[in-house]
Amino acid sequence: MRDQWNALMDASLVLNATGSGALDGRTFAVKDVFAIQNVRNSAGNPDWLRTHPPSDKSAPVIDALLKQGARLQGTTHTDELMYSLNGENHHYGTPVNPRLPDRIPGGSSSGSASAVAAGLTDFALGTDTGGSVRIPSSYCGLYGFRPTHGLVDISGVIPLAKSFDTVGWMSRDPHLLLQTGSALIQSKESIEEGFDFLYFDKEVWSFIEEEEKEILIKAVSSFQALAKKSETIILSEEGLFKWGELFRTIQGIEIWEEHRDWITSVHPAFGPGISDRFEWASSLNRDELPQKQKERKNIKECLSHLLQHNGLLVIPTAPGEAPKRNLPAEALERTRTKTMQLTCIAGLAGFPQVTIPILKANGAPIGLSFIANENQDLRLLSWIERVTSLENSAEESKIETYRF
Repeated sequence: MRDQWNALMDASLVLNATGSGALDGRTFAVKDVFAIQNVRNSAGNPDWLRTHPPSDKSAPVIDALLKQGARLQGTTHTDELMYSLNGENHHYGTPVNPRLPDRIPGGSSSGSASAVAAGLTDFALGTDTGGSVRIPSSYCGLYGFRPTHGLVDISGVIPLAKSFDTVGWMSRDPHLLLQTGSALIQSKESIEEGFDFLYFDKEVWSFIEEEEKEILIKAVSSFQALAKKSETIILSEEGLFKWGELFRTIQGIEIWEEHRDWITSVHPAFGPGISDRFEWASSLNRDELPQKQKERKNIKECLSHLLQHNGLLVIPTAPGEAPKRNLPAEALERTRTKTMQLTCIAGLAGFPQVTIPILKANGAPIGLSFIANENQDLRLLSWIERVTSLENSAEESKIETYRF
């Protein structure tokens, strides 16, 4: 397979379907952190590739997709050890954003997003710890999904921060996003029910420019038509900056515990930004973790109480369209900080989040996200599929859009 997008780590790797099902004839790629029998993972770093043996078996999620008729077609590039939201890899290069070639693809599942957006595969697996499926999906104009934490089997996947790590996936259409979820999630939940309440946090919607805000508000109208009520709320009295810092601290402590021994023994060569993050993570005080986890638990309980069984939190997926490539590190870090104030919401709670692509007049995609209460994953994916199919008719009926 020809890869002009630098999306694939190994374009020659193919695993044929082992069964038949809803994914017959579909192709997929996987981020180069998923175990594949007799294959060595790089995790985006040559020293990791050099110091780790081939896997003795494939990750269960890969086997599940193959049994449903899908064909694995390549592994994809990732940011180093999955510790970034940008998609720029110092060692292997940056995958091209097919929607906006002069922009970054987003990370760390950058190659997966690039491959799907370019049409190299029908869908792709990534991992999402701090936004690593949601952000590249938003930047590359894809449907992307982060499931309830722990709901999808993550064994056989290189960890980053285990209490946040999830297996996520992305596609170019919501139907395939749902089909993939059905193959990976064993659930008895009813997927025919909708959601009655849409909640909009005032602070969250202040993060994006007015032009993009208006575009997303207009897109919300189709979803609002099927809900009973839309309400503006204040999600965090102390501000989402505090939530973002809480997320970063817990994540950083877990990351250093996970990778400390390998880093201190191998002394790997990290690219710009990545080495700084690991150095920062090494400076954190683990004794603070119990108190931080209590704060996290309170956030989860409050968000669960808000959403109940039939509520959704509606947010921009990212602060805007994809940033330009090769921006100064300081500029990217500022964007990353603001982005994590959005992505940390589902991350801290462990709740499912789906992002859908909305196009600006210049063709640049921006993401619109919906967060549901835990374990409502297939119901959320099914609802998204139904509502997006009604979008045209909703526009024709000239529904009044929600204003913040």
